[in-house]
Amino acid sequence: MKDEVAKLAEALKQRFVAHPWHGITIGEKQPELINAFIEIVPSDAIKYEVDKESGYLMVDRPQKFSNYMPCMYGFVPQTLCDKSVAEFANEKTGRTNIVGDNDPLDICVLSEREVNCGNIIAECIPVGGFRMIDGGEADDKIIAVLKDDQVYGEMTSIDQIPQRVLERVKHFFLTYKDLGGNSKNVEITHTYGAEEAKEVIRRSSLDYIEKHGDADTLLAEALAGVLQSKV
Repeated sequence: MKDEVAKLAEALKQRFVAHPWHGITIGEKQPELINAFIEIVPSDAIKYEVDKESGYLMVDRPQKFSNYMPCMYGFVPQTLCDKSVAEFANEKTGRTNIVGDNDPLDICVLSEREVNCGNIIAECIPVGGFRMIDGGEADDKIIAVLKDDQVYGEMTSIDQIPQRVLERVKHFFLTYKDLGGNSKNVEITHTYGAEEAKEVIRRSSLDYIEKHGDADTLLAEALAGVLQSKV
């Protein structure tokens, strides 16, 4: 039975495209080396977002201003910002009322190369992050560098990232939502390093498993049930 389940699971993976959130893994070497699903690149004048039900990339809205996403942007597959991530944000900020935003963990991937399309997977190295609170919800932005990038690829610490690059990314997230230029409900309380970023990734993985379960285990159990019913 186990061999039949494994063969059927492999056949399904070969024939069907994986859901970007549920079907792509964080990466075998996570949290040191992780996968990022890229939704938006700097040339995009439209904010794209993965539709959680279908997995297709959909139009969220046109970008409101002339400022643009300064790097590749997307999320870490099989992650969720829920209770564990919120608890960490409360612990680090000294607050008690922060909750998770119930979305996958956001990630910014830096590269010196121009990437002109989204809907791709980028293998990257987490070097730090921004603890962003949006309307009382934990909305961390992991900062990562593209693996093997000729400029950023060997960086392992957020201290190695040029300060002006970080300021540009930070400014975007603090201003892109607000028509008046004052993002009163959005704040970045901390810029943190690689170890804290990895802890956020670990916690977001736990939050995902707590809510959605382990994708491979669920698939194997479902296939075993189908095969068993035909016996």
